[in-house]
Amino acid sequence: MSVVTQQTALDAIWEKVEAGERLNLEDGLTLMESDDLLQLGELADAARRVRGGTDEVFFVQNLYLNQTNVCRVKCKFCAFAVTQKQADAYTFTPEQLVEDALAQREGTGFTEIHMVGGESPHVDFGYYVDIVSKLHEAMPDVHLKLFTASEIHHMTTLSGLTHEQVLVELRDAGLGSLPGGGAEVFADRVRRLVAPGKEHPDFWFHTHRTAHGLGIPTHCTMLYGHVETYEERVDHLLRLRGLQDETGGFLAFIPLAFHPENTVFERRGWTHTAGSDDLKMMAVSRLLLDNVPNVKAYWIMMGMPLAAVALHFGANDVQGTVVREEIFHAAGATTETEQKIEELVHFVGEAGRIPVQRDTLYNELRRWE
Repeated sequence: MSVVTQQTALDAIWEKVEAGERLNLEDGLTLMESDDLLQLGELADAARRVRGGTDEVFFVQNLYLNQTNVCRVKCKFCAFAVTQKQADAYTFTPEQLVEDALAQREGTGFTEIHMVGGESPHVDFGYYVDIVSKLHEAMPDVHLKLFTASEIHHMTTLSGLTHEQVLVELRDAGLGSLPGGGAEVFADRVRRLVAPGKEHPDFWFHTHRTAHGLGIPTHCTMLYGHVETYEERVDHLLRLRGLQDETGGFLAFIPLAFHPENTVFERRGWTHTAGSDDLKMMAVSRLLLDNVPNVKAYWIMMGMPLAAVALHFGANDVQGTVVREEIFHAAGATTETEQKIEELVHFVGEAGRIPVQRDTLYNELRRWE
């Protein structure tokens, strides 16, 4: 596409944004193929404001836990999973997880626990229910954001229950919401290459649709920067937008840049995504996901300086304090594993935004004008 033609196409998208019109697949490809990064940021920030966005930027005080790193699936992008026979394998009991969380809470006062892990074939469904019920009993005021859609699907295999039955039992035990992991990229071609042992993406949608119908809010993600094309990225976003049209159950979208270290992709020459690609992905996500209110700049992958820049590319959330993240650090993330509230407030303020501490459901807890 020539520079003049591309600019004409971007001008047409600008007109759509100002008019509040929905962007389509062709618009998404135009945005992904554009080299004018600053204009993409300007478009995304304009779209955020047209749709009611303000200068507020949110974060949550949260704790990350992983119940096990033992996993039956050997996703080629994963550096976290092990088999039970490996020396570094672990599976924590519900009691150990509660003890750990209580000890951490004395120092941080988190309002959310974010927990995901491997799909171990060596536990049963009762193990997961016990985790939820014991954490909820010990900390009834802490929101439990636990288990990806893939893990929920694994629980149906372990138990013989339907997705709805599994989610009802977990909800009744104290589950508050689901994270968005396990989505990767929905295109069948991509899944066959990067996660051939994982269930079909239709199960991801079925799990989230079912959760929304049960009153369980969820999050959505995309893991980009491996083998997917621009068209497959845009298709992924439009599929998410379609489910949000149907249910309205997504709280936020989180674009996740692929980290290749300690994976098969590193041996094949893959490197980390460029910061420019991360900012482009942020902007396009905001522009296409017109019905998802919050887009997160996940500092654990981007680093806080780039996450602060992303606040001018459509992001309005920097995730949280993220005490002890392990999965992306296993794949080479070099950021800190925790950010103090004061540091988050500083970066957000320096970006010209208003820091707002929230709970998981985006209720305001504290703000810094």
